[in-house]
Amino acid sequence: MIVAGVGFRRDVTADEIERVVRLALDVFRLPAERLELVATESAKATEPAFAEAVRRLAATLVACTIDDLDRVAGRVLTLSKLVLETKGVPSIAEASALVVAGRNGRLLGTRVATERATCAIAIGDGR
Repeated sequence: MIVAGVGFRRDVTADEIERVVRLALDVFRLPAERLELVATESAKATEPAFAEAVRRLAATLVACTIDDLDRVAGRVLTLSKLVLETKGVPSIAEASALVVAGRNGRLLGTRVATERATCAIAIGDGR
């Protein structure tokens, strides 16, 4: 299973979210058609831009609780001081990808970033 974990700022567009996910897939040489799930922190999962980007990517949207993200905090590769201060976890993108990748989940590398969004790709057996 291939999962994209996404973090983004409040007023991001669906275009930018879609762009960062496609950029991350390109970095790891994965075709967009193989992407199954796109995840983020539950408070952000309700943002219309996120839902629209996931729809465009023909994937399934998954929301992760802060507790979910905290459980994998020790496995993320990149620390965001802003996310740590505001959410209490070191990462949204990388942690979301790991949570949803589930058993045997692993990040393919560090997150990819645009101006207002980040994306990490993980593979695993699913939750």
